[in-house]
Amino acid sequence: MIETVLDQLNAQCVGKCDHAKTGLAWSVFLPASELLRAAKLLLKEEFFLEDVTAIDAKEGYLLVYHFDHMDRPGRVALRVLVPHNAARVPSIAPVYPGAEWHERETRDFYGIDFSGNPNLVPLLLPADLDAHPLQKEEAARAAVADLLAPCEVLRSAPGFDLLTPKAEEDGKKAKAGDGEGTAA
Repeated sequence: MIETVLDQLNAQCVGKCDHAKTGLAWSVFLPASELLRAAKLLLKEEFFLEDVTAIDAKEGYLLVYHFDHMDRPGRVALRVLVPHNAARVPSIAPVYPGAEWHERETRDFYGIDFSGNPNLVPLLLPADLDAHPLQKEEAARAAVADLLAPCEVLRSAPGFDLLTPKAEEDGKKAKAGDGEGTAA
């Protein structure tokens, strides 16, 4: 059962999603160091890799790995946030060989390095192109919380706040600045 797999992960956040609204059953935020182990656990449970992509957000690059199962519902999104200035994650191609293509495409468009990918050469763009066309200017980046559909958070690591909408966070800061709820 997928819950058993999710319980084995050192996840930053695990959410149960409304499949009808999001197309997902589970959303899991992981540190990059947990990615390869998560892929191995999903393979052991006979999940297949659908795709790998990224989102250029304010907080960094949010890598998204979609996994599904042929025989039972339970589409899973593994999400890993890496900083813009250190955009590197371990490749899952040693576990899912088909990931090689997806990682190469993601590297082409965002410049993210997938360490351990056996063939990390440009896939779609010219090798001499010194640009990554899906990287955004800083001002054009949105916050992760504003980009993702909400899921019911089942567990979250202390201090994990990526899913707090920034408008809500800004409202709390403004109230605190007005003196409401603060000690004298």
